[in-house]
Amino acid sequence: MEQSNKNPFLNKKFDTPLESVPFDKIQFEHYEEAMLEGMKRDDADIERITNNPEEPTFENTIIPKGDRTLTRVSNVFFNLISANTNDEMDALAQKMSPILTEHSNKIMLNQKLWQRVKAVHDNHRELTSEESTLLDNMYQSFVRHGALLTDEKKKEFAQLQMELSQITLQFQQNMLRETNAFELHITDEKDLSGLPDSQIEAAAHAAQTAGKEGWLFTLHAPSYGPFMTYADSAELRRQMYMAHMTICTREGDCNNLKLIPRIVNLRRQLANILGYKTFADFIVEKRCAESIERINKLLSELHEAYLPTAKREVEEILELARETEGPDYELKPWDFGYYSHKLRMQRYNIDSEMLRPYFELSKVKQGVFGLATRLYGITFHKREDIAVYHPDVEAWEVKDKDGSYLGLLYTDFHPRSSKQSGAWMTTFKEQWIDEEEGGDSRPHASVCMNFTKPTDTKPALLTLGEVETFLHEFGHSLHALFSKVRFESLSCTNVYWDFVELPSQFMENYVTEPEFLNTFARHYQTGEPIPQDLIDRIIRSKNFMAAYACIRQVGLALLDMAYYTLEGDFEGDVMKFEDEAWKSCQLLPRIEGTCMSAQFGHIMSGGYAAGYYSYKWAEVLDADAFAAFKEEGIFNPETASRFRNEVLSRGASEPPMTLYRRFRGGEPTIDALLKRNGIKRNG
Repeated sequence: MEQSNKNPFLNKKFDTPLESVPFDKIQFEHYEEAMLEGMKRDDADIERITNNPEEPTFENTIIPKGDRTLTRVSNVFFNLISANTNDEMDALAQKMSPILTEHSNKIMLNQKLWQRVKAVHDNHRELTSEESTLLDNMYQSFVRHGALLTDEKKKEFAQLQMELSQITLQFQQNMLRETNAFELHITDEKDLSGLPDSQIEAAAHAAQTAGKEGWLFTLHAPSYGPFMTYADSAELRRQMYMAHMTICTREGDCNNLKLIPRIVNLRRQLANILGYKTFADFIVEKRCAESIERINKLLSELHEAYLPTAKREVEEILELARETEGPDYELKPWDFGYYSHKLRMQRYNIDSEMLRPYFELSKVKQGVFGLATRLYGITFHKREDIAVYHPDVEAWEVKDKDGSYLGLLYTDFHPRSSKQSGAWMTTFKEQWIDEEEGGDSRPHASVCMNFTKPTDTKPALLTLGEVETFLHEFGHSLHALFSKVRFESLSCTNVYWDFVELPSQFMENYVTEPEFLNTFARHYQTGEPIPQDLIDRIIRSKNFMAAYACIRQVGLALLDMAYYTLEGDFEGDVMKFEDEAWKSCQLLPRIEGTCMSAQFGHIMSGGYAAGYYSYKWAEVLDADAFAAFKEEGIFNPETASRFRNEVLSRGASEPPMTLYRRFRGGEPTIDALLKRNGIKRNG
């Protein structure tokens, strides 16, 4: 393939403001061309290192000085696969994923390169803490990718990895197709009973956009969640629930039930080849938890502490439902959100729709950005001259408190058919110190969400839960933007999976703090501040169903660990396996034909395989960390500076718990979480 001089990926840097991705200049054909050329350049760099006649040293073997073409194009391409894909992009991903996996395997199984890395590992000059971490990570990476295997086992390992990369991508693409495929098309206005005006208007807008009469509801979160909460029709709620909980379970091209056993077995086989009993054993070796036993201990402690309250919460909802449905009624999953909302209204007279008028998206942005300004002194400046990949996306230059350039932040808030569901933070460029040219190469982060869209008559109005999600992903972006380390592989959010959620979940704590809400919560029509009475009700209701939510998360973590602690082949029925794995946490009846595993992208196609417990592990940390802010002042700049300097800016330059203990002055305990959730009394 001939190289095009117009391919922006083939330049050493993007010739754009702040070296931002030139989305307006990138053509589809540029991706494959740049990937192939990037692999060639990588090969040339590896050859230069391995053919160096000098003795291996940290400087000539470990410090990365190679070409970044492949990293540059892969970051853009695979981020867009999640955020703005199409059939052409998906097909190219299927084509290139095994090629890229083979390329990575070839590097990690390069015997000459491994021998040089091993030589430096065994005999090197005195290193700084960060240099030592980089060297150890590189050494362990080679070992964990099969460097110590025989040639025959190396070949088998590489083939399994290639197959895993293809099948996990297929799992992800199936989920998007199935989510987009379902529509609940309502033409009878009576079927809208119970739904708030905002949802009816959004559904009408969706139908109009699709060229249909009436109202259109989908499985995307801003449509599905409110429908399950407010719609009076139990039959329509049942239809929506069944559509959602049977994603990728039916016969056809998008059936993920057939992929799950192979994904689980591939991961176990890879771990076995490396000498680990299970895939979970392989994973936890590089986690804060350090052992399956510690993970099980945490999940057991949470289960014991929260289950009695969670059962009581469900029983209270059942009692309320029976007042309407009759004394023999048994609670159905599609009725849970509906009656849970009614109970919350009875107790606290508050729901998401009451709050929406005060959470207009542009004001929420000001509030969230303003929170970062108040804590850390940083500021956000919209850049109209920076290209974006979709009209919904905005680009923000972030400046530090001294006015210096800190990084670039993209915000992408609304759902579309080309975008995965859920919310996430990613990077188009990470941070590192440029060893050749000098200077600090700053990061480009992106936060992607699926918030309620604006309509013809209303701006985007968020729920409190969506504000919390914004804070969560924004916390991840701060972790990336504050990074100040020497090496790219240790920068930003490249930390242990059970530590990476600390900065994000920490930020969620502010969502119920009056001092934060009062900085931005204004009625979108009148400009009136959110009433104090409403804030009081938010605070009183913040632990409503907290125990149920915790047990649900514990159940998901148990399901994850059940798959990845298997010591033999998984050949059973996925649905039956799922039922057994998390039965101790199931507080609602299982409905025949439904399955979480088939759409559990976090553990099947994402990075949380044998790691879903990380959310609860990090929640213990975030509650403990915020307790420090509560003690010293939730906006205390000295506490915030300590959190930034000891945790947020350090990436993976030191062991994560070393960083945390340095910030907190001691070990975290579960007590702060129990107190925050009202499970344990203060004092």
